[in-house]
Amino acid sequence: MKKVAIVGAGLAGFSVARKLRELGFSNSISLYGDEGMIPYDRPPLSKAYLLGETGRENLELRADSFFQQNEIGLFAQKKVQRIDAESKKLYFDGGDEQYDALVFATGATVRQLPESVTGGLQGVYGLRDLRDADNIAKAFENAKNVLVVGGGYIGLELAAAAIKKDLNVTLVEAAPRILQRVAAEPTSDYFRQLHQSKGVDIREDVGLQRLVSDGQLSGEQVGNGKVSGAELSDGSTVEADCVLVGVGIVPNTTLAEDAGIEINGGIQTDEHCRTSDPSIWAAGDCASFPNNGGWLRLESVGNAIDMGECVAENLMGGERIYVAKPWFWSDQYEARLQIAGLGTGHDQIVMRPGEKEGAISHWYYGAGKLLAVDAVNDSKAYMVGRRLIEAGRTPDPALVVDVETKLTALLKN
Repeated sequence: MKKVAIVGAGLAGFSVARKLRELGFSNSISLYGDEGMIPYDRPPLSKAYLLGETGRENLELRADSFFQQNEIGLFAQKKVQRIDAESKKLYFDGGDEQYDALVFATGATVRQLPESVTGGLQGVYGLRDLRDADNIAKAFENAKNVLVVGGGYIGLELAAAAIKKDLNVTLVEAAPRILQRVAAEPTSDYFRQLHQSKGVDIREDVGLQRLVSDGQLSGEQVGNGKVSGAELSDGSTVEADCVLVGVGIVPNTTLAEDAGIEINGGIQTDEHCRTSDPSIWAAGDCASFPNNGGWLRLESVGNAIDMGECVAENLMGGERIYVAKPWFWSDQYEARLQIAGLGTGHDQIVMRPGEKEGAISHWYYGAGKLLAVDAVNDSKAYMVGRRLIEAGRTPDPALVVDVETKLTALLKN
């Protein structure tokens, strides 16, 4: 294998390239992106970077010298237009290149609101990359009223950032509660109360009907092209001169699909992260892999790193089976939410108060097995829960809720 081509210069693609060199791969590695940036860390975009607390140079996963020293060809502004899997060629504007093995690390794109809702108005933003964060930061400078659409992690983090900028914030969530897709009711309750205490107007089970511009809320048919408010599904209206959309992401599968690769909620891989073409692999947000008899696509830092490294090992001749070890986190105001595992299919939740004031954790069980732990400002509960889940061990719920039980004792029982 003389040349490995990696399409996507985010964390997953970077992890493949870095691990290949660590494992002693000495041939050509090319990393193709289209942002014009060295691979960088995305989670701070909705937090410290958006608030101006850190600069873009601090987001870089490695300095430019790392790629030079490790002879990794970084083409940060060379967009792949097409892939011919049969001839093993990548096509760009003005040329093509051969590969022996290809890795899709194409990530995902922000899910957009339909134009029937936005009306094509200016002032509507999603958040996925540095350009998005820069646009939102600039919008904050001239905003007074912010509407956040979506009550998942990104929506709540953006709401917290807007509050820290002293803006008026309304958040609408079409589901019956915030965080419904990713966390159980007790965790939703905690973060609802937290945001409301900071001044966020949270409206659950309420959808966005349409955005309007100046004059339209009072009945005029034509506005000025800039959003100024919204009509909601319950008949109410809100003022909004900046709209932040956090309603999920869509995996970037078009290149793979056009190349004849099987798609299944993402770029489908086998247990070794190989696609339906034996010379092509996939990792990160774009990839769908076998999990507990079904298929799973994870959107997380941990998955991007672990899956990328698994691909690299298998490119080197390994037969490692990828077993996901899900973990996530979200910072909102003074609260840090850390999640280990996946709570899907739970039938019992037990709560454990933390050792510090305001700390709490929720432990999810399904059919008698520990599935996940949500920990708020309780890193010890998170770490213990994560170790238990990854080891396939299940502590007695009665011991978990008993504050006399030391968390470390759960690892010994």
